[in-house]
Amino acid sequence: MLIGDLSQKAGVNIETIRYYERSGVLPLPARLGNGRRDYGEADVRRLGFIRHARALGFDLQSIQTLLGLQEQPQASCADASRIAQVQLDEVERRLAQLQRLRSELTRMVAECRKGVVAECRVIEALNTPSS
Repeated sequence: MLIGDLSQKAGVNIETIRYYERSGVLPLPARLGNGRRDYGEADVRRLGFIRHARALGFDLQSIQTLLGLQEQPQASCADASRIAQVQLDEVERRLAQLQRLRSELTRMVAECRKGVVAECRVIEALNTPSS
């Protein structure tokens, strides 16, 4: 199949496919006689794996490692578990940060009397350096 067909089947932009090829997470495809890329169903599945991993926040290096592990079905999954744990820890860190941001914004909005800007708690809070 051509790159446009792959793009449609996998739900990935053509430029994203080219980027993944340059990054090494998607192997370079065979070329047809006219020089066009020729993809197969394995590429559709691999792109599905990459899309799902990206949606979970994995970086390309982690995805490359996970793809390599997938090619060793008898190997221990300890490395895959470790990579997933690192990602989970990062998600937990970001959630905590977002909760702090939410609390701060909630406080700013609650303290705003909706008067004039000179007395605005939102503006005042933004002018106060955070610790």
